[in-house]
Amino acid sequence: MHARRSALAALFAAALIAASANAATVKVGFVAVFTGPEALTGEQLYKGFELYLKTHPNVPGGHKIEVLKRDTAGPAPDRAKRLTQELIARDKVDLVTGIMFSSEGFAMMDVCREAKFPMLILIAGANGMTDACPYAVRVSFGMWQAGYPMGEYAFQKMGVKTAAIAYANYAPGKDSSGAFRSGFERAGGKIIADVPLPFPNLPDFTPFLQRIKDLKPDAVYVFVPAGKWATGVMKTYNDLGMREAGIKLIGPGDITTDSELPNMGDVPVGVVTVHHYSAAATRPENVAFVKAWKAAYGPDSTPDFISVGAWDGAAALYHVIEQTNGKITAESFLKALQGWKSDQSPRGPIMIDPQTRDIVDNQYVRRVEKKDGKLVNVEIDTIPMVKDPWRQFGQKPSQ
Repeated sequence: MHARRSALAALFAAALIAASANAATVKVGFVAVFTGPEALTGEQLYKGFELYLKTHPNVPGGHKIEVLKRDTAGPAPDRAKRLTQELIARDKVDLVTGIMFSSEGFAMMDVCREAKFPMLILIAGANGMTDACPYAVRVSFGMWQAGYPMGEYAFQKMGVKTAAIAYANYAPGKDSSGAFRSGFERAGGKIIADVPLPFPNLPDFTPFLQRIKDLKPDAVYVFVPAGKWATGVMKTYNDLGMREAGIKLIGPGDITTDSELPNMGDVPVGVVTVHHYSAAATRPENVAFVKAWKAAYGPDSTPDFISVGAWDGAAALYHVIEQTNGKITAESFLKALQGWKSDQSPRGPIMIDPQTRDIVDNQYVRRVEKKDGKLVNVEIDTIPMVKDPWRQFGQKPSQ
């Protein structure tokens, strides 16, 4: 009996040694903004990715993950492109991820396409991002997924018959405003003003919103980057007395991002948005996620949709490592993720569309409410498993 146990122990030890010998270090290039005005967004992104790795220490197959962070200090497309080229050619990474601004994303997609290299998009939401490179997969969102249903909901459920649109004048802003226009007009609404906002420098919103106030629409749909832009819009909306004038403020979730709500005072109370995530959601997966986030980053820190995109990206990475045994190529990356489904995301069920390589997920109608002295986005309705709608209407990619 003793000899048999010794033999089994020896076999087990040999198996462990063999597994260790076969284990690989998967090198991940993480390109985002870590300094400058948008550094907080990059920090939220990386924290989401980092938290998944911390709470899931056992990488499939016993492999290890090494993350190489690179700062674009952007939006800076040329720098993003150069950093990506260096990560691939010099640092020999197996995968590139992060990809915050769409302008940077399209520049990085040039490298992705030319090098035939796998890339995982964690934020950039402009139309056609995955079309720009057949080796890219997006786990974040597309601008039409929130903008189009917001247009329908505003007309059908909120009594909005006329609307103005204001948007940061770059690809995601054009896409988001176009999505809202399409959904709103198809439902029966009328757009009475189209107001592009200067980008990338944060503008004085007063003359733009004053013009809209003077036209007296039922609502103004706003898309601006999450963070300081959204707070600036909220402050100007309040200063101009637009709510008192009967003009509703609506938009995608970027204008009431969970992590930025504490900086907005009580102005956002009652604002309705459509988005794929709220930190206040009561889904068990989200409750656990928020608890882990606060334990890691402090009780006053709040995750947001940016963090969740990174969390889901890390989950996708683990799936790829498991399916490829750590040997990631463009082909094995695509094979692993096309049609991938997960019911463990804080945002609810998700799937990668096998044809477009874009995310499919629930969109939630949310209303800002004050609970226990804090502002939160309360989910009041669900639009299940929305594929990015822009393709069905023959829209062209924006850059």
